[in-house]
Amino acid sequence: MWQNYYIPSTLDDALRALAGNTGQTRVISGGTDLLLEMERGQRKDIDTLVDISRLTDIQQIRLEGDVVVIGGGVTHNQLAASQLIQKSALPLALAAWNVGSPQIRNRGTVGGNLLTGSPANDTITPLFALEATLECRSTRGTRQIPIKEFYTGVRKTVLAADEMLTAIRFKALGAGQKGTFIKFALRRAQAISVLNTAVILTLDGEKIQNAVVTLGAVAPTIIHAVEAEEWLKGKKLTDDLTQFAELVSKSTRPIGDIRGSAAYRAKVTGVIARRAVEAIRDGEERMQLPESPVTLTGKPDAHQAGKPAMGSIGKAITATVNGKQITLQKGEHHSLHNLLRENALLTGIKEGCGEGECGACTIHLDGAAVMSCLVPAERAAGAEIVTIEGIAQGEQLHPLQQAFIDEGAVQCGYCTPGFIMSAVKLLEEKEHPDRETIRQAITGNLCRCTGYYKIITAIEKAGEAVIA
Repeated sequence: MWQNYYIPSTLDDALRALAGNTGQTRVISGGTDLLLEMERGQRKDIDTLVDISRLTDIQQIRLEGDVVVIGGGVTHNQLAASQLIQKSALPLALAAWNVGSPQIRNRGTVGGNLLTGSPANDTITPLFALEATLECRSTRGTRQIPIKEFYTGVRKTVLAADEMLTAIRFKALGAGQKGTFIKFALRRAQAISVLNTAVILTLDGEKIQNAVVTLGAVAPTIIHAVEAEEWLKGKKLTDDLTQFAELVSKSTRPIGDIRGSAAYRAKVTGVIARRAVEAIRDGEERMQLPESPVTLTGKPDAHQAGKPAMGSIGKAITATVNGKQITLQKGEHHSLHNLLRENALLTGIKEGCGEGECGACTIHLDGAAVMSCLVPAERAAGAEIVTIEGIAQGEQLHPLQQAFIDEGAVQCGYCTPGFIMSAVKLLEEKEHPDRETIRQAITGNLCRCTGYYKIITAIEKAGEAVIA
């Protein structure tokens, strides 16, 4: 695991920390992939982590003329909730909404998704369709790299060891352009893509003037269904799409694995690409994306970057935990979960998986619900943290805690703290959430006992109590 942890104060400071790097130093922001890879021994060469999660200048989304600019540190929840992205690049907003769970989306960044480089990563497919350009900076200068030239294979990019991905640029979708994104996975949330597709059409009424169809998880890198794109040109949205689907399927080069055979992937890719065109035809291209998606940050379209940078972080980590400033000795604790549970003795935090799958370790970090098992311990330095132990008011339980008792929403109780921590943020964000919103909010929390019905009812009841 890493020996040194550095939190830079500026982007230039971060670039200086990377200067001369030959691979032992790595940038970390969300860490939702990198931390797991290091825990599994897949990144044994990393000695130093440079934490850029507090650099607010790479966490912005803006429009420059007709060009959308997204900072490399923008989180998936920021993308999904951004009205600019929903309007100017809907396929990207949909892809971001399909990543992991709310807690994962509060930490995971679009830059990290791009750099991990898996062809199954959701945001890469729409960014290929949008013909994005990636800004990569180092102390040596800045490169603008078309995304189609960025990947050389599975998880392989042209990014140099001393470079940082600082921004993504692409032209906003214009009048007459519509697009969507469909992900096919083995469950509705917390699942990697078996395959995915982004479709962007340029329309003149019902006539298709131009078409872009990009496919993920069916080749070593993201690919275009070139023959299918050409076939669509000049067609009407109402035309039969059987041949289009067949051409999409033929364009794939998938592998077979435990999640699906190569033949299955090829067939289903054609099916979902056809559904994408039909969704655009029927005006249903938003799919399941709400106008104001749940982010579990306490308010819509918000991301808490945390306290100012701290420089090099040593073994003593000072943070505000449940309203009190405390200093913890890191010891051998690499994750924030272990630091809080084993050092601060906050045992309400549970570990069900250690991989960001179950949500039992959910806490609030600088205002956002996150999986503490996927946060480096050093990220706590100068941060504000709330655990399940901190949400009651003295002897008076939080309305959610009381509702869980009243509705019998607890059986073994192991998952309960995580559910309550997610739901607390939901009720800060949505005063009276409906059942579908509640379901979305708890997609990152798993329960093996209750069947979820009483949990959902308890959250509904608590919402009414908070409003009252």
